[in-house]
Amino acid sequence: MPRTTRPARPARPALLGLAAAAVLAPLAATPLVTSPAAADPASAATATGTTTTGTTTTRSPGAPAADPRPAARARHSLRGDLTDQSFYFVMGDRFANGDPSNDRGGLEGEREVTGFDPTGKGFFNGGDLVGLRERLDYVQGLGTDAIWLTPVFKNKPVQLEDGPSAGYHGYWITDFTQVDPHLGTNEDLAALVDAAHERGMKVFFDIITNHTADVIGYEEGARTAYVPKDVEPYRTAGGRAFDDRDVAGRAFPELDAATSFPYTPVLEEGEEDLKVPAWLNDPRVYHNRGNTTFTGEDSQYGDFFGLDDLFTERPEVVEGMLDIYRTWVGDFGIDGFRIDTMKHVNDEFWQEFGPGMVDYARAQGKDDFFMFGEVALDGSGTAAKAFTSRYTTTDRMQSVLDFPFQDAARGFASRGGSAAAVARFFTADDWYTDADSNVYQLPTFLGNHDMGRFAHFLRADNPGADDAELLRRDVLAHELMYLSRGNPVVYYGDEQGFAGEGGDQLARQTMFASQVPEYADDTQLGTDRTGADDNFVTDHPLYQAIAGLDALTEEHPALRDGALQVRHADDGPGVVAFSRTDAREQVEYVVAVNNSTEARTAAVPTYAARAGFRLVHGDGPADLVTGRDRSLPVEVGPLSTVVYRATRALPASTRAPRIELDRPAPAAAARGRMQVRADVDTTSFAEVTFLARRAGGAWRSIGTDDSAPYRVFHDTSALPTGARVDYRAVVLDNAGHTRSSQVRAARVAAPVLTLDAGADEAGTVSSIDPVTVTAGVDPERADQLVRFERRVGAGDWTRLGVDSSSPVYTWRDDVTGLPVGSRVRYRATLLEPGTPAVRSDVVTVRTAEPVAQRDRVVVAGDLQSEIGCPGDWDPACEQSRLAFDPTDGRWHATFALPAGSYSWKIAVDGGWEENYGAGGAAGGDNLALDVPDGGGDYLFTWDQVSHVPSVEPAG
Repeated sequence: MPRTTRPARPARPALLGLAAAAVLAPLAATPLVTSPAAADPASAATATGTTTTGTTTTRSPGAPAADPRPAARARHSLRGDLTDQSFYFVMGDRFANGDPSNDRGGLEGEREVTGFDPTGKGFFNGGDLVGLRERLDYVQGLGTDAIWLTPVFKNKPVQLEDGPSAGYHGYWITDFTQVDPHLGTNEDLAALVDAAHERGMKVFFDIITNHTADVIGYEEGARTAYVPKDVEPYRTAGGRAFDDRDVAGRAFPELDAATSFPYTPVLEEGEEDLKVPAWLNDPRVYHNRGNTTFTGEDSQYGDFFGLDDLFTERPEVVEGMLDIYRTWVGDFGIDGFRIDTMKHVNDEFWQEFGPGMVDYARAQGKDDFFMFGEVALDGSGTAAKAFTSRYTTTDRMQSVLDFPFQDAARGFASRGGSAAAVARFFTADDWYTDADSNVYQLPTFLGNHDMGRFAHFLRADNPGADDAELLRRDVLAHELMYLSRGNPVVYYGDEQGFAGEGGDQLARQTMFASQVPEYADDTQLGTDRTGADDNFVTDHPLYQAIAGLDALTEEHPALRDGALQVRHADDGPGVVAFSRTDAREQVEYVVAVNNSTEARTAAVPTYAARAGFRLVHGDGPADLVTGRDRSLPVEVGPLSTVVYRATRALPASTRAPRIELDRPAPAAAARGRMQVRADVDTTSFAEVTFLARRAGGAWRSIGTDDSAPYRVFHDTSALPTGARVDYRAVVLDNAGHTRSSQVRAARVAAPVLTLDAGADEAGTVSSIDPVTVTAGVDPERADQLVRFERRVGAGDWTRLGVDSSSPVYTWRDDVTGLPVGSRVRYRATLLEPGTPAVRSDVVTVRTAEPVAQRDRVVVAGDLQSEIGCPGDWDPACEQSRLAFDPTDGRWHATFALPAGSYSWKIAVDGGWEENYGAGGAAGGDNLALDVPDGGGDYLFTWDQVSHVPSVEPAG
């Protein structure tokens, strides 16, 4: 039976932690002065000599006497207060309807006014906070520790430009101080939080810090194309051009809404004071640059499909957002935040917002207040971890959603990928290790409201599989998630086998019986029920499996936040195995997960020889014993998992192992991170604390690793090129002995400058369009400049110009005067105060006749039926298709139209995923066409470079 009350967790032993002030003190602040080794206690011990037991130093045979104080540098690997949570992610409107009187949010009229339509997947369906509170037994029965709610703040009920569609999802906020009336009241929220807290469950808000609803328009058009900073910089009220990055987080110059931005912001009558708090109604606190394409510079500065993008570089915006969210913590007891669109916000914002929120929460008595951000990306390799980890290191945030885990888990459990890929994934977890955070804090997940549900991925990846196999793979994925590191997140409905047909609206089904046709017809995994039924079924096999996994980790806490040591991985489908060991209990668990459709055996290395292990999960022999080589012989059934627990604690080490520090070097995947690695001569459990100091400064912890290979990726991005940093490491064995390594010095490497000229696979560029040359810098800093040069054929290098508009540096080169077939070479030079110039590699292109960059381009709108299409707004209609013209590099077609007023835009490759409106804006406003009496022929054109659509009378 599912549990309705949650057993108390065992008290967590206090770990040897660093004071917050110490771990957050910037390494860069220490003076560049040489200090004698004797001035620092930690520098006295070397790899050749000292071990300590408890607080008493003992000398190894033949070792010289040494200062006892290096032991103070040894630390246990950090475990935050919330490394053992099970999250349940709920979309408030789609869970349970406890109060039908609020379905229309107090509004009257059609769905385009109220936002309510229980038959429309893009509208409010009726769920609310009262309904969620009434279903807490169901939620807690899964073993849930924390409820994560999509945004509950008051939204713009409907945005007619988006479908139309309603703000049921919570991301179109107009009032940050009030619960959306469709979901209930502030009092309803308080009652929900209180009820959850009484059950020992926490409540997390999904929050937005970088945009509001689409309220601001522009005199030049409502949803316009993005204007880059190098084309039109920001200007002070006095007219002086400036780069906001140069003053981000500091006193901003005075701005004028009429002259400071590339577009002139305007507010419709009646909406001048729509937003709350009032400071959000000032158009000068927004970027006002047009729609984002989600790439390059505009990823941080552009409007998300028209949503008003806040000027987060301004300190007033930082403080305003802190005030908003402090109030929800202080007044309602919210326990933490999931933060939307984190990667689309500048570093300086997070460096203030994160510590500011944590400090406030702790002052309110919430010592375990916790935040994690959305850094959405594809892939699970080193580059993905290097990118996502910068938000917990450079940006000082506590945690991020583990998107790389989702990719790795899908590849393993759904796509039958190599077990070795999962092993490599876990081995790269050290990217997240620093002095105050590590990978154990990351929430892990399998699917969500944007990308889609895991059951949908299973069906897409395994089209020939029956329901039983898909169910087994679903359980396998949850086993990997619950039994590896991190805080597992269950997306509501996944425990009922919800699948859907895709992401976004197609993955946002109601738990209550749905009237939405797409939801009602949804066939679910592991049951014959559909979306037309109420789906709070506690005996569903996935509900039972998830609840059982949570109960397993409650009984064996090491399976939740014990050290994870990769042990074994088959090449190709098969077994991946890892140990989980609690640093205090010192009892090893072996987890072996098999994604093959056949049973597999594996000899899994462990910490101890001749050690007994007992089965605690899965099917297999009840008892096993390791061999003299310390390997445990396991057999794992097809698409199955087994967990064994050692019958006794690890043998205590008699003295600390030898430790040797490798030469530190910049990481290949991130130039601003220094890889510092230690080799430890042990086969038992050990933890290694890494220390760093600037010359003349104090030693500071830069993180503790509890699994081999022992390493950290130290963030040196704020240090000047050539700066010397000293490193050392201290090992702590499983009996409390410590030993310190030798000191190794490294110098901060120069940044890397990477150039791209936008050539196709053949290395050619259009001879009639500007060549967009972009330079990326790693690490990138606000005071950098990039100088661009080109060379045509065997000619001399000539200077094109300089761009200072970080974070992406761009030059647009006119090549129209060059003969077709010209060889053009580009290079760039990075200029940074106090740093030697850095030159990029040369990029070579050839000019060529333009070629089509898309397969299909269609005029879509309410004119298509007049052109001969079966219906209007059809992005795949052949009758309204444009043809590519290589003579001018544009797409054209002429259509005869009768008199009338029409709306239209460009749809690409048969769908709406890529579409362009007024001014070439991605997802931009519809264009208008008025055809006079008598009708006529009209020439439609789309420029594939600028993305601008246009129309004119033909002939």
